[in-house]
Amino acid sequence: METAYTDNEAYQDNFDPEEYINTYYNRKSGIYVVDGCLDFELRKLHEAFATRGVKGKTLIDIGHGPTIYQDLSACEAFDEIIGADYTDRNREYYERSLRNEPGTFNWDAVIQQVCDMEGKGMSIEEKKKKLENTVKKTLKCDVLKNNPLEPLVLPKVDCVMALGCLECASSDLDDYRKALKNVSSLLKIGGHLILSEILNCSSYLSGGKRFSCLVLTEEFMRSAIAETGFEILDLEVIYRKYDKEQYDFCNHDSTLFVLARKVKDVK
Repeated sequence: METAYTDNEAYQDNFDPEEYINTYYNRKSGIYVVDGCLDFELRKLHEAFATRGVKGKTLIDIGHGPTIYQDLSACEAFDEIIGADYTDRNREYYERSLRNEPGTFNWDAVIQQVCDMEGKGMSIEEKKKKLENTVKKTLKCDVLKNNPLEPLVLPKVDCVMALGCLECASSDLDDYRKALKNVSSLLKIGGHLILSEILNCSSYLSGGKRFSCLVLTEEFMRSAIAETGFEILDLEVIYRKYDKEQYDFCNHDSTLFVLARKVKDVK
């Protein structure tokens, strides 16, 4: 059955950060753990920041949701990270997780995994403190606005990262192109864009509620990114083994990761 488009206010009213994080990131049964998506993203993020040398003063983490794993490698390469998400509960949960408050999801195994990849001998507690000190704030964000951070106008930044965000915010492919252009407006010429999306997914389940997802393909993503003024530096797709129970929660068949450099502004 087709799922009606889930708009911003539906996310604000119905999206439960704890339900989502336990459904998708639980170490034993989480959808993105079982299908390899989390390991894939951790590896690609490490490659982007540690191997390919993506670094700078400021990175904006667009649509971070309630998770912090995506910033673990970034905090070693940037002076500051600015979080940005639409829902109040996601921003609150994200901030609580950064402070490692009781009752928030335990990311220790993931943090250790990232520390092992980096090979610097950093402890879990040291990494937590580094991340907390690097993320300076989280802001209200709407990627469907020309300036996603409206009414704030920030200086253009060195890197924008959006993992699993734009496909949930967009009602159709034209919406996605607009959202990508809006996010790109925050970025300097020569700055880097990091995107990760699940492909061929129409909806996902969280907290007993079903949310829409825009069906994306690798071909479309390559085209949209190039049309928005980017040069693709790295693009990799991993495929998912079919499992009916897992597919009933989220029916994507693969995950895509892209690192691109902005070469021009597109009006």
